[in-house]
Amino acid sequence: MSTSPRRTALDALHRSLGATMTDFAGWDMPLRYGSERDEHQAVRTRAGLFDLSHMGEITVTGPQAADLLDYALVGNIGGVGTGRARYTMICREDGGILDDLIVYRLQEQEYMVVANASNAQVVLDALTERAAGFDAEVRDDRDAYALIAVQGPESPGILKSLTDADLDGLKYYAGLPGTVAGVPALIARTGYTGEDGFELFVAPEHAEPLWRALTEAGAPVGLIPCGLSCRDTLRLEAGMPLYGQELTTELTPFDAGLGRVVKFEKAGDFVGRAALAAAAERAESAPPRKLVGLVAEGRRVPRAGMDVVAGGEVVGRVTSGAPSPTLGKPIAMAYVDAAHAAPGTAGVGVDIRGTSEPYEVVALPFYKRQK
Repeated sequence: MSTSPRRTALDALHRSLGATMTDFAGWDMPLRYGSERDEHQAVRTRAGLFDLSHMGEITVTGPQAADLLDYALVGNIGGVGTGRARYTMICREDGGILDDLIVYRLQEQEYMVVANASNAQVVLDALTERAAGFDAEVRDDRDAYALIAVQGPESPGILKSLTDADLDGLKYYAGLPGTVAGVPALIARTGYTGEDGFELFVAPEHAEPLWRALTEAGAPVGLIPCGLSCRDTLRLEAGMPLYGQELTTELTPFDAGLGRVVKFEKAGDFVGRAALAAAAERAESAPPRKLVGLVAEGRRVPRAGMDVVAGGEVVGRVTSGAPSPTLGKPIAMAYVDAAHAAPGTAGVGVDIRGTSEPYEVVALPFYKRQK
């Protein structure tokens, strides 16, 4: 049976702005409003406004909320201070990545876990199952929040004009409750663009007034609405992984070069510990493949699934590829054999429809903002 895609609280507004809509993880989401390149450049140089209400919020509360999350996830969640956030992952028993997450500690006994839209149900089910025996409650809060992000160098100034919250004191990966344009919000200094920015969690009925207030406040400095298309090129330039592309259940965090998120030193057992310890050892002795950046010498754009070749042999696979507005060339992330993974490795190409197009191997990220 076909179910129609879900719509966010801002759906009618997106359509009134002439957005090109697309089905993304079962949601109708704006792909772009005008030019993807213009939207991308706005975020890099000024500011962009995103609707991210498709993300999955799960609340975990109770006396043993921290213990449950320490057991269920690979990170040291009990060590996260109130008002702070942590990037982490939830893995299977065999170490495969179920999803990458951001966990916010809202209060001593209350956490918000933010999952990718495509995995929200999987994460909810896994947390609910892993909660057995813990004095903690797992609550599906996906319908309780709309999520609006303002990203880019002008975003602090835009937000300051609409809130008296202490934005200067709000560090990267921290969140605090406040009021923005008269609307109660969790203000988080997080994002997926490689720029400074904020994500605002609000009640769905407040999403439209907040979007309009941000649009108005940002107009003088060039803020524009942005869709998922430029979000993908922004995160690709910033070397940020996307679940389903750089991260899958077939890979452990160590395979993805993100072993740092696994905290073996935390007390107690956690799901996947033994398999991840073995993966950590493998990664140290002889990593099978490494995640690298590739920059095109020509104009042809690599796409996910294309083979990386060297000396007539397949040595890897592209996970994400796109034209980079910032570099002015096509770029890709790819898993390649360790022997070809060093930056500057010569003779590497991408097989684009039967032709090996030359690419330079580079270290990730492709782009890092000047702080």
